Amino acid sequence: MAQLFRVFLLKEIHGWNHETALVTYLTHHPGLCEKLGLETVPDQSTLWRSWHQRFTADLRETVQTAARTILIEALKSGITVPREPEHSVPSHGDEVDESDPNGEAVLDEAASITDHVSRVVFPAFSLDQSEGCEIHENAYWDLQTYLGLRERLAANEGARSFAHELTRGRTPLGHAYREHLCDLSIAQIREMYRQAVKRLLNEVAETKQFFRAGIIAVDITEADPFTGDRTGHEEEIIGTKENTDEYAYQWATVQLVVDAVPIVLDARAVRKVSPA
Repeated sequence: MAQLFRVFLLKEIHGWNHETALVTYLTHHPGLCEKLGLETVPDQSTLWRSWHQRFTADLRETVQTAARTILIEALKSGITVPREPEHSVPSHGDEVDESDPNGEAVLDEAASITDHVSRVVFPAFSLDQSEGCEIHENAYWDLQTYLGLRERLAANEGARSFAHELTRGRTPLGHAYREHLCDLSIAQIREMYRQAVKRLLNEVAETKQFFRAGIIAVDITEADPFTGDRTGHEEEIIGTKENTDEYAYQWATVQLVVDAVPIVLDARAVRKVSPA
């Protein structure tokens, strides 16, 4: 298994999509095979079965994350690498668009989109920081945007990855980010969000796509299943839309749908109402 891990790490570092390229490379580099501990080069079918059947989804994701980390650290050290590392590695639990299996189309545009949106949206948000704070509050909103574009990325890990990929001088740590956001009340967040949506709508109102939208959708959105103790919160953590034994928070949302991209105008927590 250790040998296979190294072999697939090599495949991910080079960004090869098929095992055939890996087999060809190993065949022409016997010295590397010796360093990897391989007595013979595995054939393509063996490698395919190992990756898709023997390796679990978590182990495949670990290989991808390790390869990305190696590429990032090599670039930082000025070492020539086979390819540029992706901005993120998709989690095995993510929904994947078959036409873009790595979500790269979204992430490739993320920098330019967030740069433009930040100009429009960030002025509506404020952390009410004390004077002399070394980290500009926009860095916190940049981090929030960064985390929002990636699935299942916790604040601490996200803050470290954010610091690697951005050129900003000072970036917030994960615990500082959480503390600042937790200081905001629900009323403050709602008001700032509404102001941000107004600014965003004023921006897109000048486009033809906005006038052709014509769809207002009202929907119920649920969070990931809640696994903690719901004692005292039974009316708030009411369950899932499916008939299961799981529980989750739910929100009623009203959305403006523009070219299949929803802009959430407002959201209200769904609560269970006791019968009269």
